Amino acid sequence: MLCKKGKGVLTLLLKKHIIDNNINLIIVMENISENRAGRYRKTLSGEFAYESFIPNDLPPTPPVMMDDKMQTLLSEADRALGGLNVVADLLPDSNYFILSYLRKEATLSSKIEGTKATFVDVAKAQVGVVDEETPNDYREIINYIDAINYGLRRIRKEEFPFSLRLLREIHAKLLSGVRGQHKTPGEFRKSQNWIGGASIRTAHYIPPAAEEIWKSLDNFEKFIHDTRPMPALIKIGIIHSQFETIHPFLDGNGRMGRLLITLLLCHYKILNKPTLYLSEYFSIFRSDYYDRLNAVHEKGDFEGWLKFFLEGVALVAVEATQTARKINSLKEEGIKKISCLSSQSSKRAISLIEKLFSQPVMTVNDVAKGIGITFANANNLVRKMEEMGILKQIGKSKRNRLFAYTKYLVLFKERDSYKKA
Repeated sequence: MLCKKGKGVLTLLLKKHIIDNNINLIIVMENISENRAGRYRKTLSGEFAYESFIPNDLPPTPPVMMDDKMQTLLSEADRALGGLNVVADLLPDSNYFILSYLRKEATLSSKIEGTKATFVDVAKAQVGVVDEETPNDYREIINYIDAINYGLRRIRKEEFPFSLRLLREIHAKLLSGVRGQHKTPGEFRKSQNWIGGASIRTAHYIPPAAEEIWKSLDNFEKFIHDTRPMPALIKIGIIHSQFETIHPFLDGNGRMGRLLITLLLCHYKILNKPTLYLSEYFSIFRSDYYDRLNAVHEKGDFEGWLKFFLEGVALVAVEATQTARKINSLKEEGIKKISCLSSQSSKRAISLIEKLFSQPVMTVNDVAKGIGITFANANNLVRKMEEMGILKQIGKSKRNRLFAYTKYLVLFKERDSYKKA
C-alpha cells in the first residue's frame, strides 16, 4: 500500500505473520519524505532492510532563509569575533592563551566522545603525572591538539589547499595510537556506519552507504571553495552539518567535525588566530546540538541549526574575549606582587610567571630546568611565590611536589552553563 503526497512519500508496510493458520496484519508507518537536505534510500530487504540518508548537494536549495532573527544572530556573531580578534592581537603573548584554549577544546571535544580527563589532568600530564585511570584519555587529547595544529600549519604556513586529502591527513593524526586506530585512520570508510543503537536496525541515524559518500564528498570539497556570495559563518555552519551528515570516517567524525570549525574560521580569515572553539557550547547544550543537526536531515531545517550555531559563536567569542582580558590582568597582578623581591629574584619570578602561562602545573625540578637555575634556587623561588598566593601545591606527595598556578587554571575551568539572550 503506497500513499503519495507532494514531494514526500508516506509508506505503509504490510507484514504477514502466519500463526496457527491465522493471518495477522501489522501496519508500520514510516515517513521517508525527501527534503532539501536529502533523501532516504532503502538498502537490502526483509528483516535486513535499513534506510540510509543520501544528502543533496550544497548549497541548499531553496537557499537559507535570512530572516530578521538570522541577520541579528549573524551580526552579533561577527561583532563578537571582531572583538576577540582585537583582544587576541593586543595580548603581549597570545601563544599561551591559544595553547590553553586549545587544551580545553581538546579535553571537552574528547569528553563528548566519552573520555574523562580534565584540563588539570592534561596540565599535570605535561610534567609526567598521568592518572592511572585515564592514560588513554590523555593520549586522545594530545592527538586532538596535534591534529588541529597540523591542520593549521598546513593551511596557513604551507598554504596547502583545504581539501579531502587534508581531512584524511588530519584524521590520521587524530586516531594515531588510540581508540579507533584499527578503524582505518586517514581513510574514508569503505563500509556502512551508523549513529546510536546497538545495531544498524536500532540506529538513530544511518549516514549514506560507503559507495555513496564520494559524490557527497566531492560536492563538500567544492562547496568549501565555492566563490558565490554567502556569509562565511553561514557557510561554516552548513559545512559542519554536512560533514556530520556524511560521517565519512568509521570513527572520529564528531571530533573531526568540531575541529573543522576552527580550521575554517582561520581558512576564511575570520579569525587572525585560532582562538574560538565550540565544544564546550555543544557539550552544555548537547541535546539541542544533536536535535538541531538531526532536524537538518529529517526536515531540511538548516535555519534552526544555523541559528543555534551562530548563537554559540557569539556566546563563546564573548567569553573568550573576557578570558583574554583576565589573563592580561592576572599577569599584571603577578608582576605587581613580585615587585617586592630583590632584583635577581624578581627577574627569576617574572621568567617563571611567563612559563606558568604555558605550563600551569610544575614540579620544583621543572622550574629549575624551565628558567635555568639550580634546584635550590628554584625551591626557594617556589616557596616565595607560594607565600604570595601565586602558586599552590596540589596533591599530598612530599616528593616531586606539584605546584599549580590555580588562578590561571580557574580561567579554563569547564563551565556549567552559558547565559543565552
